[in-house]
Amino acid sequence: MLTLALGCGDVAAFDPSADFVRADLVAEQDGVSPGGVVWLGVRLRHAAHWHTYWTVPGDAGLATRLQWSLDPGYRAGAIEWPVPERLRVGDLANYGYQGEVLLPVSVQAPASARIGATARMAVRADWLVCNDICIPGGADLSLLLPVRAATQLRPTPEADVFAATRRRVPTPATLQNARASVDGSRVRLEFLGPKAGVHTLEFFPLEAGRIVAAADQALSVQGQGVRLELQAQAPMAPDFSALRGVLVADGGPGADEHGWAAKIDIALSRSPASPAPGAGKAPVSIGDVASAPLAAAAERGDVPARTAAVPGTGLLAPVAPAASGFSLALALVGAFVGGIILNLMPCVFPVLSLKLIGLVQHRGETHARLRAHGAAFAVGVVLSFLALAGLLIALRAAGSQIGWGFQLQLPLFIAALIGLFFLIGLNLLGAFEFTFGAGLANSRAGQALPDHGLHGSFATGILAAAVASPCTAPFMGAALGYAVTQSAPVALAVFAMLGTGMAAPYLLLTLFPSWLQRLPRPGAWMERLKQLMAFPMFLTCVWLFWVLGQQRDMDAVAWVLVALVGLGLFAWATGLAQRGAPAWRWLAGAAALLAVLTVVPLARSGTRDSAAPLASAADTEWSNWSQDVQRAALAQGTPVFVDFTAAWCITCQANKRLVLHDDRVADAFRQHGVVLMRADWTRRDEGIARELARFARSGVPLYVLYDRRGIAHLLPEILSTKVVLDELATI
Repeated sequence: MLTLALGCGDVAAFDPSADFVRADLVAEQDGVSPGGVVWLGVRLRHAAHWHTYWTVPGDAGLATRLQWSLDPGYRAGAIEWPVPERLRVGDLANYGYQGEVLLPVSVQAPASARIGATARMAVRADWLVCNDICIPGGADLSLLLPVRAATQLRPTPEADVFAATRRRVPTPATLQNARASVDGSRVRLEFLGPKAGVHTLEFFPLEAGRIVAAADQALSVQGQGVRLELQAQAPMAPDFSALRGVLVADGGPGADEHGWAAKIDIALSRSPASPAPGAGKAPVSIGDVASAPLAAAAERGDVPARTAAVPGTGLLAPVAPAASGFSLALALVGAFVGGIILNLMPCVFPVLSLKLIGLVQHRGETHARLRAHGAAFAVGVVLSFLALAGLLIALRAAGSQIGWGFQLQLPLFIAALIGLFFLIGLNLLGAFEFTFGAGLANSRAGQALPDHGLHGSFATGILAAAVASPCTAPFMGAALGYAVTQSAPVALAVFAMLGTGMAAPYLLLTLFPSWLQRLPRPGAWMERLKQLMAFPMFLTCVWLFWVLGQQRDMDAVAWVLVALVGLGLFAWATGLAQRGAPAWRWLAGAAALLAVLTVVPLARSGTRDSAAPLASAADTEWSNWSQDVQRAALAQGTPVFVDFTAAWCITCQANKRLVLHDDRVADAFRQHGVVLMRADWTRRDEGIARELARFARSGVPLYVLYDRRGIAHLLPEILSTKVVLDELATI
């Protein structure tokens, strides 16, 4: 699901929207009684001309979200949404609130609540506030209420605000002689109104992707007969079977003596000439547009396809979950396909190649044994992804702004990976044997590799997942962005499917062992290939050293090099011990301890300045990403291209060198006057993490091209020169 993941804590310190919306938590009564209900409300005060969003935002936007943290036994209900306004944004329309609005929620207290105690009510509120630009914001709010007998409770000064808001909360109603029908692209609602008649009538849909928010709503009244005509989204949603929404007559309750508001749910009938939902137009690809409302706008020519923002604004809003066409099923499919593609990443391929060689060695075993190897490898991959996902979810829940690949932002983790790959390389060259407890290999031709056993396959799965975790393959970005905004079980299901996709090709080889017969028979070539595979491992070490240098400095690189000398001594002494000189084990142990102690200082928090200038000659036209600079450029109608990248992201580096530094692309950037910005996430940066979350992404790469109208175009994770040039031609 495409959504906004906000991690702002203290409003004054971190909330960029603080100048435009203020929030507080208020109560209708001055306490709570055992077993009783207390009404709480998040009150939002907007600066002039700024607004936040209703439960269904309209053509774009994001509904305000509340996450409650209550004492045990207390239960919070859903937001009782008051009637919104229809807010015009160019040729589009949103549903939301200006001025001051109260979002009331009922909280049920447990019968066991002890009189004299104090109940703590805490809520995390996240919103998107918009005017000429859209800014994500949020606040952590809390309130202490004493537990008293019901007879002792008194109204608070805000009680009148609750009463006024309650009058504007629509309730379900049955309209007299009501019917709803579809005729072509028009939806017609007819019913008998009050005797006093209806002068104005607005419909706000409670389901996204049904009604064109900006289209005129034609009202005709004859006596008590009321007809309202709405324009349906095209193509019509297949599950559009009922008209569900809120009717607001004559400004709603309180605006006029005849004003009223009501929730309706009326089954739709279709005229014979009306096409079936979705007929007549090709479906919109989920990779092209973030939501059904924006897709319809794109078809009308208002918004280009592949847009994930509020048209006409300086900063672009992500699409709310309710407005998104993304679903759990699509997330699972995207994760599975992305997992398969991960096998082609340069850092993963050598590990899987080693496992493939192992399969060739084991192909003479029974089919059941081969399948067991495949299952062990798959379990290692899936459990590793679940462990990383669990840690990611826990850290985000604790308020950390982190995303996929966060572990590669830790210098100590990078040092550990360097040491691991270095040892694997030495092992492949024969310096020592590391067989996961399965014994030493026979050195005869055809049996040069150790028989790793099932635990070896399991460990290889863990290693493959570890080296793949920094990468984001096609289809993965949206799937993982959806996952990190869902409940823990849903998120873990998506990450498990990612691991399943990565393990699938290897698992299939073990399920169909006849495919292995096409490979050459085991022989001396396997020993040579095993030794050759050591050098991709050493190249991976070089890459990780470069990442470490980007994060820290040459001192850190030097200390890790010293640690590698210790690991080399460990491998050499271990090899001697394995060949019949056990006394050397003491030296091996001492060398290993030396290597570990050498890298311990990397655990300190200091890193290179995140604003350090870009050093590459090819980067002279690029500047470090700054939200303020981006806003200033967009305010002047200047297009902006933002490259969200990291040194540890192989895909990012390949795209940069093969596409973004291509002369044709560089010339096109210059010709269109594009401001080029690079958001480097090599080191942890909460500002970049929040910006990624605005586009429903939890990792890099992400490429965003803002056109001259300030509309954001999202490019695919794997770039090509043609894709970039074609996108530039549209701005």
